[in-house]
Amino acid sequence: MTTCKVLLALAMVVPMMQAQKKGVAVVEDAAHHRVDVTIDGAAFTSYLWDTNQRKPVLFPLIAPDGTTVTRGYPFAMRKGERVDHPHHAGLWFNYGNANGFDFWNNSDAIKPEDRPKYGTITQDRVVSTKSGKDAGELVVESTWTTANGAGDKILTQTTKYVFSKTMVGGVAARSVDLIVTLKALQPVVFHDDKEGMLGIRVAHFLESPTEKGGIFMDANGNPTKVDAGDTAGATGVYRTSEGKVGDAVWSTRGTWCLLSGTDAGHAETIAILDHVGNPGYPTYWHARGYGLFAANPLGAHVFDPKAAAMNFSIAKGETATFKYRVLLVSGAPSDGEMGKAAKVFDGEYR
Repeated sequence: MTTCKVLLALAMVVPMMQAQKKGVAVVEDAAHHRVDVTIDGAAFTSYLWDTNQRKPVLFPLIAPDGTTVTRGYPFAMRKGERVDHPHHAGLWFNYGNANGFDFWNNSDAIKPEDRPKYGTITQDRVVSTKSGKDAGELVVESTWTTANGAGDKILTQTTKYVFSKTMVGGVAARSVDLIVTLKALQPVVFHDDKEGMLGIRVAHFLESPTEKGGIFMDANGNPTKVDAGDTAGATGVYRTSEGKVGDAVWSTRGTWCLLSGTDAGHAETIAILDHVGNPGYPTYWHARGYGLFAANPLGAHVFDPKAAAMNFSIAKGETATFKYRVLLVSGAPSDGEMGKAAKVFDGEYR
C-alpha cells in the first residue's frame, strides 16, 4: 500500500502520458493500479484503485478546455482548497449504510479502533478496456466487504464506464456514463441515509460563494465540522430540472442537476443526469455549497421528513442496476439544453 501511495502521489504531480492518436484512449496500467483515459491526446480522467480511499475512484475530472473541475485533496494539495472530508476524492459510487456498515465515509483517515463500523469496496479485476474514435469503455469488477472479522462479502459490483467526447448546445463537452450492477451475496438493505450514492468533490471555483460551513453528521452520528473557508474565487451555483437554484437544491429531487461556475473568466459546468429506469427515480440531490455534489436515490425520509423511509433491499442472488451520466461542459448550458440531454440519455439505455 505504501508503494502504491508513493506512485499515486508522483502520478498526480506528473501529467498523464499523452495519447499518440486521435480519439478516446482507455489504457490500463496495472502496475500502478490505474486506467488512464485521454481524449485526442489530452488527459480526461483516471480510474484508480488501491489508494487511501478504500474504494475505486475516477480522479481527476478534466473539462474539454483543460480545466480540472475536481478537488485535489487528498491526492494532491492545491492552494486555497478545503481539506475536510478525506473520503471525498474525484468521483465515486458507494453508500453510507449497507447492512449497517458505512462504505461512504471510509478511508485511511479512519482510526483503527473505529474500523469495525466501516466497509470497503475492493477492486477485483479489470474485465476489459476499449478505445474508439468518439468513445471508449472500461468494465471492472469489485466487491463490497464489511468489517466483520476478516470481512463479510455482501455485494459484487460490475461497473461499465463509457467515456465520450460530445456536444451540449453546440459547446464542447465530455461525458462519463456509469452503468453499475450490484449483485447481493446475502440479503442487503440500503438503510435510508443521506450519504450516497454517486459523489463528486469539486474544485474550489465551483464551491458556493455563500457557503458558511457548519456541522455535518455522518451515518454513524459522528460530527464533521466544515469551516466557512475562503470564498474568494468561489462561483458555483447549482440548478435542477425542477427550477431549484443554489442552496435550495439540497434535499430536493430532479431528473438532472448541474453546477456551473467560472475559472479565470471561463464558464465550466458539471452535470449529473439521473436515468428513468433507476431505483428511486428521480433522485434526491445531496448537493452542498462546500463542494460535495452527489445524487442519492436511496435516501428519502432523511431528505423529506414527510416521506417514508426507503430502506432499499436486494435479496440474495438478485441484482439492482443504476445508470448515470456525468457531463463536463466548457460553458453554461441552458435548462432546455439540459432537458434535451436528459431525454437522449434515457433513450440510450433501456
